[in-house]
Amino acid sequence: MGARERNKGARGERELTAWLTGRGYPARRGRQYSGNPESPDVVCADVPFHFECKRTERIRLYDAMAQAITDAGDKVPVVAHRRNRGKWLAVLRLEDLIALLEGSA
Repeated sequence: MGARERNKGARGERELTAWLTGRGYPARRGRQYSGNPESPDVVCADVPFHFECKRTERIRLYDAMAQAITDAGDKVPVVAHRRNRGKWLAVLRLEDLIALLEGSA
């Protein structure tokens, strides 16, 4: 990955933290080097999610979700994605959505 892609990724992480914080869920960028539950792309202590942030026009969704699952630990893996001029999307496994709705996640 080149500097341009890293910079765009960092901008995306900052955008997502601002989006969450602006809606009452204080967030910050995680440590960007470890790839484990203690280093998500975006840390938001008030939610049970491990965020994998992708700010790209084309996403390899299953690869991104696999990365989120591997790194999530006991949190719910979520891929947050936004492309240019688009809105943020949150992708999670259907089983995790049902568990959240039933209060067991």
